[in-house]
Amino acid sequence: MAWRRLPLLAGAAVALAAGITGGLALLIEAMPAPASFTEHHGPLMALGFLGTLIALERAVALRRPWGYAAPALAAAGAVALAAGAEQTGRLALTAAGGWLVGVYLALLGRRRSRETFLQLGGALAWPAAGLLWLAGRPVAELTVWFAAFLVLTIAAERLELAHVVFLRPAAWAGLLAATAVVGAGAVVSLLAPAAGARTAGAGMVAVAGWLAFHDVARRTVRGSGLPRYAAVCLLAGYGWLAMAGALWSITGLASGRYLYDAALHALFLGFVMSMVFGHAPVILPAVLRVRLPYRPVLYAPLAALHAAVGLRVAGDLAAAAVVRTLGGVLAAVALLLFAGCAFALTRSGRARVAPPRGPVGAPQPPRGPRASWRPRANPGVVVGCLLTAAAVVVAVTGVSAPPTVTATGSRTVDVTLSGMRVRPAVIEAPVGTVLTLRVTNADAQRHDLRLATGERTPMLASGQSSTLRLRPLGEAVDGWCTVAGHRAAGMTLRITPTGSAAATRPDPGAGHDGHGSPAAAQPDAPARLDLAAPMSPGWTPYDAALKPAPGGTEHRVEIRADDTVVQEVAPGVRQRVWTFNGTMPGPVLRGKVGDVFTVTFVNDGSMGHGIDFHAGANAPDNPMRTIQPGERLTYRFRAEFAGAWLYHCSTMPMTQHIANGMYGAVIIDPPDLPDVGREYLLVQGELYLGEPGSQAQVAKIRQGDPDGWMFNGTAAGYDHAPLTATAGERVRIWAVAAGPGTGTALHVVGAPFDTVYAEGAYRLRAGDPGGAQVLDLAPAQGGFVELVFPEPGTYPVVDHTMHQAEAGAHGLVKVRPPQDD
Repeated sequence: MAWRRLPLLAGAAVALAAGITGGLALLIEAMPAPASFTEHHGPLMALGFLGTLIALERAVALRRPWGYAAPALAAAGAVALAAGAEQTGRLALTAAGGWLVGVYLALLGRRRSRETFLQLGGALAWPAAGLLWLAGRPVAELTVWFAAFLVLTIAAERLELAHVVFLRPAAWAGLLAATAVVGAGAVVSLLAPAAGARTAGAGMVAVAGWLAFHDVARRTVRGSGLPRYAAVCLLAGYGWLAMAGALWSITGLASGRYLYDAALHALFLGFVMSMVFGHAPVILPAVLRVRLPYRPVLYAPLAALHAAVGLRVAGDLAAAAVVRTLGGVLAAVALLLFAGCAFALTRSGRARVAPPRGPVGAPQPPRGPRASWRPRANPGVVVGCLLTAAAVVVAVTGVSAPPTVTATGSRTVDVTLSGMRVRPAVIEAPVGTVLTLRVTNADAQRHDLRLATGERTPMLASGQSSTLRLRPLGEAVDGWCTVAGHRAAGMTLRITPTGSAAATRPDPGAGHDGHGSPAAAQPDAPARLDLAAPMSPGWTPYDAALKPAPGGTEHRVEIRADDTVVQEVAPGVRQRVWTFNGTMPGPVLRGKVGDVFTVTFVNDGSMGHGIDFHAGANAPDNPMRTIQPGERLTYRFRAEFAGAWLYHCSTMPMTQHIANGMYGAVIIDPPDLPDVGREYLLVQGELYLGEPGSQAQVAKIRQGDPDGWMFNGTAAGYDHAPLTATAGERVRIWAVAAGPGTGTALHVVGAPFDTVYAEGAYRLRAGDPGGAQVLDLAPAQGGFVELVFPEPGTYPVVDHTMHQAEAGAHGLVKVRPPQDD
């Protein structure tokens, strides 16, 4: 009977309440919430709530008691996950996905249809994600699988519910191709999460376009009542699906701090929840045998939902905390408002939905076979049992009981959470040590620390602390921040016992981070840069202060190639680089239009090198040729044009020579360039960790996948040695994008530009009515900006391609009061 399905809906309601509470707690520091709500916010919503609803609806369609195993396990898993029984919750949710696959196989046995095959493809993504989750994959890497499950299922159900069955073969082929790309993205994410997300994103855009074009909602939106309401829900949802797909196609899984969040909420909130709103008046009567009559009031939660998603995505893209928080709160209100409207409307339409009956006295159709729990070799039951068994095996083998270790001593360690890092990142202690971790969040945003052995802190606001006491140390223990995306961004901890085999055991949780990483080629290089770590003793920054052009019209310079220099390229990270005159970037040449430069180029390196000055007009055959170690040549050019010019090694492959540091700048002043208070030069380059020329490093260079970005040869160097200026003084900042593959969008936070000069021409001059916020340069381009700092303070100077800023293209300018000079 329908009332027996209420406990299953109650489990879905628990998942929804826990997911909403956890999501709000991640946005609002003062809101208390259990750690399980915040840590499992995504799985609670995607599998616990939505998975239970989908599985229940399919079980009702199957009309076999065993089919209810899927929603029952999903509801139970959601409750267990919310209650903190993580492994039990994972296991139950994974098994639920397996039984859902069995349900679709049984439905296919009744009637083979394309939409059911498509639903089966989506359902397979659920247990696949669950098995990976049980095996230790972080949720952030499973997002593409969750997306494949929901996108394929909803697309297929739209075909089924809207009866879009008379499509031409070419149209069907288009949908199958688009969904296949989404599925392929999930598979690719096993080896390359970012590439998988980009692939799936392209497929999502295609699916959204296909549905928007072929769905009957295009016609029913011009109608009235329930058909129009459902059409508005659908078409708006397709728009958010396209938005999420576009974000994933461009950014992968997360490059910027909030891009991950923007794509996820456009997909799971904007698209999926809009589908729930639109289908509820059709699905709920089928599931509970109660009417959900349409009333115009249903537009209120729908409008609130899409306004919330718009605010959330806009706040994420703009990194505006207040806006994204407002969007999160409004989304919770929209979901609760819809639930309230649905409850009220079902109460007002109390008449139960009954199956149609024939005229009185008419012969009744023959009764179908009575439902039975006996499987009778039903392939759906067999598959459900097999996938459940697989989940149990992975759960049991993936988590071994910790060995019994005798305590030999104790130690207290202060652990700090800040800058998307856990410090110290590695703790070593003798076997048997009882560690006490005093964890403090020194960051502006909320963090926590969870250990693989089960200990965890609550979610900590800025300045808050918590203490963890561990069992006697026997094996290596991993820790991480559970906030979505933070583990993937590098907030991890490794506790290693010394004096045991565990100390040398490979990290099973390293995932893809260790495959082909620069750390494998160079043991001293960390897998991720810790840009807030201190610089090494004795480190000195590259002098960014630009000296005026020397007098005279002829300049003689000697430049020596040296590929043996070891330089600090990021805080605490030293590696061999290839240089001109021993520095990265090389020496700055400066002059005026018409000046002649005579450069004696000497190869003091161990391989062939050349040099190419973009500021000169010369046939490249002779001056830019590669010379061998010990050789020299003379390169003479006249600077016919003003600008900020790049020079670099001309030897192939140029990507490797430039990426490893062989570049510099030539500054040719525009005529009548006015004097300013001070001038700086920032040459931005990409950082590829590892031994220059090694297979691992070259693979990264070819893929255009830098480990970081640098101003003047050091990632975040000017965070540790800030530039200086005086309030009210005019400052000119020259910039050159060395690449080799990316440019820059130079921006100074808090100080707009009143002068912009790029590629030999003024875009804006002081006194013009407009202003500028960014100097955008493609690889090898250059220019300058001028600005006046309005008041004393600390002003960040960044590449506003934010993932490049967060990976090192970031510095500070400390501005003093005028009287300090």
